[in-house]
Amino acid sequence: MNNRLLTYTFLIGLLLPLYTQADQTSIPWESLSTEEQTVLKKFENRWSDFPRERQLKLRKGVEHWQQLSPEQKQNAKQKFKRWKQLPAKEKQQLRQRFNTFMQLPAEERHRLQKRYQWFKQLPEEEREQLRERWNNMTPEERQKLKQRRQQMRQLSPQQRRAIIQNRMNR
Repeated sequence: MNNRLLTYTFLIGLLLPLYTQADQTSIPWESLSTEEQTVLKKFENRWSDFPRERQLKLRKGVEHWQQLSPEQKQNAKQKFKRWKQLPAKEKQQLRQRFNTFMQLPAEERHRLQKRYQWFKQLPEEEREQLRERWNNMTPEERQKLKQRRQQMRQLSPQQRRAIIQNRMNR
């Protein structure tokens, strides 16, 4: 019994590095489906240089792309075209904002996404009025507004409704 355990431990010790090493090897270009190769064509010459993790992310991106409707694909292409035309400084600022957003707790990201969707649903006139109002505020006024929003988030839905109702009755 003890001998068997020692043998298994020895074999696991020998095979485990091979298993983890195999998991880290790159994905051969030839193993990609025809559709994947078509979408990832511009990476073909560098494919083997990419870390496995990046290869997996790219394949996942292809899978996501294939599930989009033609309208969604067209929209994505237009956004990418606009992205390519942005000045380098603006791209860098957007990347920084994205990284900051991704470092937020999941709950906060979700809250901001909901808020953005709400804003997008507003009529264009109303969105423009809100933008103008925000742009005309002083930094102090903006800070005060942010603090009020933070305080409102701490309240229960009933308390928020009561405050809003009270403000509307003034």
